[in-house]
Amino acid sequence: MRLGIAPSGRRSAADAVALARLAEDAGLAEVWVSEDYLERGAFAVAGAMAAVTSEMAVGIGVINPWTRHVALTAMEAHALDEVAGGRSILGLGASNERWMQGKLGIPFERPIGVLTEYTNALRALLAGKHVRTRLLGSEIDAELDAAPPRDVPIVWGVKGPKALALAGEHADGVMLSVLSSPAYVEWVRATYAPRSVTAYASFAVAPRRGDARERLRAHTARFLGMHGASPITARAAIDQDLASALRSRLLAGTSGADLVDDDTVGAVTVSGTPDDAAQALIAHAEAGVDSLVVIDDGSADPAELLSGYVDAAKRAGLL
Repeated sequence: MRLGIAPSGRRSAADAVALARLAEDAGLAEVWVSEDYLERGAFAVAGAMAAVTSEMAVGIGVINPWTRHVALTAMEAHALDEVAGGRSILGLGASNERWMQGKLGIPFERPIGVLTEYTNALRALLAGKHVRTRLLGSEIDAELDAAPPRDVPIVWGVKGPKALALAGEHADGVMLSVLSSPAYVEWVRATYAPRSVTAYASFAVAPRRGDARERLRAHTARFLGMHGASPITARAAIDQDLASALRSRLLAGTSGADLVDDDTVGAVTVSGTPDDAAQALIAHAEAGVDSLVVIDDGSADPAELLSGYVDAAKRAGLL
């Protein structure tokens, strides 16, 4: 299992790039850049990361079809892969109606259909083909000035059943959401047979298990609320009434941290003592995760976060 890290979008771009350099020096194999709205733009940060590293893969995880014309994404992906010397990975996701239509005023219809059509057009452009198609209201009749020298891997960051099923046909792998437990990973592999699995993981270690999990309690409650009653929570053996209650709290704008105990945090995060974290890393590897990417929430000291991650990985025999 490859190990990676994703700097928080709340960090400055310069701090995110510095964390990438520290991560490569620490022996991690990948660095990923998320693009949560309205934080730092993914391609600029990823390009800078590629320029200051030499071996680790640089992933975008994820962008959506709505905010960038497919030709622009092809241009950006081409440039990033050139800067990275063939080390880039491009993640696409469908985003959501709340942000696209509610916040940005972009019509949001047929998200999975659009994601599929966008992926196919993007692949064609990156292969140096002349693309003639209609996509998101635009008539496209164009091609890149030159094709990248290799096929840039495209992964989908998705969680719905239809999207997971289509990912096996249209994507080079899936990027699973934060709080994806080993049991959920096993289920996704058995049910949808993706070509590869990358998973985001929340991480915290401390000498006392409870101290580490306390740091992730509110974060865990928020993301469990995002998932609600779903395969992600059910496969982690989270009570579905609890998942629904956390969903209600999230929608009401109130914290559900008081509903989440230490065992619940431990079930869906890599947390606890260093040995607890090592065992969680082993469980993810055994479940079939190809790349595990620890997310940085922007609050921990980067050197401390990396030190704990590397220590747990060494205990697990992964570094």
